[in-house]
Amino acid sequence: MDLGRLRTLREFADRGSVTAAAQALHCTPSAISQQLRALQTEVGIALTEPAGRGLRLTDAGRALVARADDVLAAMDRAEAELDTYRKAPRGRVRIAIFQSAGLMLLPGLLRRVDQHENLEVDVRDVDMVPPQVPGLVADYDVVVAHRDEHAAEFDTERLDVVPLLREPLDVALPVGHRLARNRRVGLADLADERWISVDHGFPVDDVLRSLTVRTGVRPQIVQRINDFRITERLVAAGHGIALMPRYTMDTRRGSGLVGRPLAGIRVARLVEVVCRTGAANRPAVATVIDEMRAEVAALTT
Repeated sequence: MDLGRLRTLREFADRGSVTAAAQALHCTPSAISQQLRALQTEVGIALTEPAGRGLRLTDAGRALVARADDVLAAMDRAEAELDTYRKAPRGRVRIAIFQSAGLMLLPGLLRRVDQHENLEVDVRDVDMVPPQVPGLVADYDVVVAHRDEHAAEFDTERLDVVPLLREPLDVALPVGHRLARNRRVGLADLADERWISVDHGFPVDDVLRSLTVRTGVRPQIVQRINDFRITERLVAAGHGIALMPRYTMDTRRGSGLVGRPLAGIRVARLVEVVCRTGAANRPAVATVIDEMRAEVAALTT
């Protein structure tokens, strides 16, 4: 049943006449009469009957008014509850995030979310490639995705995309490497090196392939490992070199690694928030995205 017509029926019952109901609802008496007739047609039973020059409720009409009170009260409670979601971040936000972004962002992000009393996040680490992102958006409120900066953009006709970070990719070298003391390294200097890359289709591998096209230097890939922490240990042990994201790579003293930018060429991955169009209208989702951006700013300044 139409809720507007139920409200009209209740006003008529409370005020006793079509004219009084029209005044309360700021419309004409003929509009009230039309609403009452439409509701009777909808339920298939007479709800009013003539009484002198006016109308009165039938027994069925009075029974429906009693139930209309319950329905409309429930709707009013639901609207009041939704108002709290519209005005303040509240509820659970489902997040899918690729692993290295999780390493970089999650500890700080979760601390920031904890500062919002009624906000929770449910995070899953997902080993994703760009073509999988639209499918993930169907299951998650927020997807933190990555792609080669030269790759095709996500479809913004059906998705909202919020840039988070342009993360340069540096060459990870063991501390004792012959080029470790250089401020930058050229691809030609690395032509004979063994590389540790990631699976085909992931952004870092896309970057290596695009470098091959642009420079003619084809890297010799000896291992494909998606977990950057494993790659770091292999590089530190001298089993190869790797292209790794600058802010994620562990180059602290004792890690056994140094990171060096490539000379004469800019390479990076783009880290972006992808969600359904309009999802960020929810204060909870908007707050999570804002806190992600704040965490990125804290990490990169």
